Amino acid sequence: MIAITGASGQLGQLVIEELLNTVAADQLVAIVRNPSKIQTLADRGVQVRAASYEDKAALVKALAGVEKLLLISSSEVGQRAVQHRNVIEAAKEAGVKLIAYTSLLHADSSPLGLADEHVATEKMLQESGIPFVLLRNGWYTENYLASVPPALEHGVFIGSAGDGKIASATRTDYAAAAAKVMTLENQAGKVYELAGDHGWTLAELTTELTKQSGKTVVYQNLPEADFKAALLGAGLPEGLAALLANSDVGASKGGLFDDSRQLSALIGRPTTALAESLRAAL
Repeated sequence: MIAITGASGQLGQLVIEELLNTVAADQLVAIVRNPSKIQTLADRGVQVRAASYEDKAALVKALAGVEKLLLISSSEVGQRAVQHRNVIEAAKEAGVKLIAYTSLLHADSSPLGLADEHVATEKMLQESGIPFVLLRNGWYTENYLASVPPALEHGVFIGSAGDGKIASATRTDYAAAAAKVMTLENQAGKVYELAGDHGWTLAELTTELTKQSGKTVVYQNLPEADFKAALLGAGLPEGLAALLANSDVGASKGGLFDDSRQLSALIGRPTTALAESLRAAL
């Protein structure tokens, strides 16, 4: 029995779709705050169980009979450490035999502020005594595709990543890797540094965007404070604006680059190229 937390999220649903290719639906447990969001999965035979990251008692109940757990990191930055502790403690109480956790690329040496809660969670896993495997995910290409419409409108793509290489991959790529690890044997103790096959700079992104769209778009590098202010001006909440600006600065220091190609090796195919992702977005 394999369980997935955050199963109604974008990554969680993709992981379940991948798993359904090789695992019987009744052997999959989708743990969600609101089961009605994934009624279609329940209709296909997936066991849908209600529990939030805050409710440890509900998590223990939801994890009954589960052998392997994919702990997809919470989207609530700032609350992750407490929420993940609840899941890990519940898993121990329920007798889960293996936890796979979606951490951050090179979390233990990352310059991104985002790494702190991931490092804390990795430490909790080490101390729990439960065998675990780390899926240290790099950046989602989709994180930057969201900026394509305003970039086309204004002819400028803004950021703070400088000349930093970003080895991104799509959610579908990372979901395929997670599903594969959940079905392989002898995964305890493994640490996967997962990133796209080819790194690119934001200037290279705009060059490709210009080529595909036919509209000239240039990259404008901003100091972190100015980029954050621009994101706030675009309507992003304070926490998210600060996180994105800090992450871009981290990218300028190499925090989002890796060329080990562990992701493509794991999924058995090349990762989705930036050009292909841009084409789909356009």
